[in-house]
Amino acid sequence: MYLVSDIVYLIAYKILGYRTKVVRRNLEVSFPEMGEEERRKLEHRFYHHLCDILVEGIWNLFVSPRWLMKRYCVTNRELVNRYYEQGKSVVLMSAHYNSWEYMVTSLNMQLFHHGIGVGKPLSNKVLEPWVFRRRTRFGTEVVYSDTVRDVVSFYDKHRVPCALMMLSDQSPAHADKAYWTTFFHQDTAFLYGAEYFARKYDYPVLYYRVDKVKRGRYTVTFDLLCEHPQETPQYSIVENYVRKLEKDIREKPEYWLWSHRRWKLKRVDR
Repeated sequence: MYLVSDIVYLIAYKILGYRTKVVRRNLEVSFPEMGEEERRKLEHRFYHHLCDILVEGIWNLFVSPRWLMKRYCVTNRELVNRYYEQGKSVVLMSAHYNSWEYMVTSLNMQLFHHGIGVGKPLSNKVLEPWVFRRRTRFGTEVVYSDTVRDVVSFYDKHRVPCALMMLSDQSPAHADKAYWTTFFHQDTAFLYGAEYFARKYDYPVLYYRVDKVKRGRYTVTFDLLCEHPQETPQYSIVENYVRKLEKDIREKPEYWLWSHRRWKLKRVDR
């Protein structure tokens, strides 16, 4: 599998220069303290990892449960499972950092909760139904923005403890509906959805970090962000998430999705 990744790296990065302008601009603004040579080394590491993630994401559509659980391991699932024992749903906040597709596919096997992944459909309408079936084959329910409110409301009404997985680092669709803060020295819009659901239903919120142990092996560690959202100031949950995420990215920056045009939105004055 990783021979294929190495070949993709040569083609996508060395020959085609896939999104190199976006990556270099993001790294330059985010790490002004780095010299040009250091940022270029980081760029190389990022593209190696990006190609690994691409190949792993495709491979993930075919693997067995045993194969997946062996390579994607949760270190402290008891922190989440205790809420299941209390009959409580939880919100899980993370990012496009290390292998997020492994978490989507394995979520329903990792925890006692019913796993729900919130995402976006593929733009390719031919592949979308097939990929959807493969991502959900182990029980994780994948929902999109147009149905997530109804789904969460249904499970809450019927008292089914769910784990709502939300990757909250992607760029929001609307600048005026986002939470704005400083992230890597830049004015940055963040999705508010995770805090919205946590506050509406008073669900505990957990942040999870994914560490790359070695090529193809990952560990997941949960950390409690907020146990009683309705008792906290508005926006405090997403702000705490942003601070944790930035800290993790700074420790191992090559594992975040720098090819994403994260700062395309501009703040709207209200």
